[in-house]
Amino acid sequence: MYVRMKQRACKKAGILSETYDLPEDTSEEELIDQIQKLNHDGDVHGILVQLPLPDHIDEEEVIDAISPGKDVDGFSPRNIYRLFHGDDFLSAATPQGIVTMLDLLPVELKGKDAVIINRSTIVGKPLIFMLLDRDVTVHVCHSKTEDLSSKTKKADILVTAVGLRESDDDPYFITEDMVKDDAIVIDVATPKGDVDFEVVKEKASYITPVPGGVGPMTIAMLLRNVLAAYSYLQNQTNIFIVDAIDYGGYTS
Repeated sequence: MYVRMKQRACKKAGILSETYDLPEDTSEEELIDQIQKLNHDGDVHGILVQLPLPDHIDEEEVIDAISPGKDVDGFSPRNIYRLFHGDDFLSAATPQGIVTMLDLLPVELKGKDAVIINRSTIVGKPLIFMLLDRDVTVHVCHSKTEDLSSKTKKADILVTAVGLRESDDDPYFITEDMVKDDAIVIDVATPKGDVDFEVVKEKASYITPVPGGVGPMTIAMLLRNVLAAYSYLQNQTNIFIVDAIDYGGYTS
């Protein structure tokens, strides 16, 4: 599903995409060899490996094999290091989409309290640094957090990415009593969302639906990363990137 969504978005934006469907028994060495070919292909400006990978393949080794300048998922050690130091040139698309939405709201983020219910390298950890760069006070919760509702009820910004609901019959992870009045609620979870949307939307100042909220923003930021990688590889400088990308126009 994710691959199809990315393919459709690339086609709509005029970006040529190519998918390599490899057998499940492909070795780690074979996969890395394919990545190295793409690294050295001057006509390729962005590379991503759709995760998760089969158990016999080390995801970290594979991600590390992608050239940082073509790592449009933003997972390589070099790009994580850049983010740590406040440079989001190529950073993880989902948290990038979240902060882009927040930046476009008529709300002063500085000094706000944010609670993130996720500590993954794909969402929670990159989002910490992005919010800190906006002078937000960040609290991170996870599966071992005790008395979670006491934390969420204090959040001006609540981001949840647990994803336990698989059907409409499953209980919501975030209910009305766990949300502060006028909070900004960002629901990253799939397939059904963590938040009782129909009820919480009456209490929140802003809230994202599932589907149709963070998902499309993730795809948009992935395309932004492809454009950034292309521009960088053409110019070998990220000074151009800062001037060329208008987040507001891109997300509208």
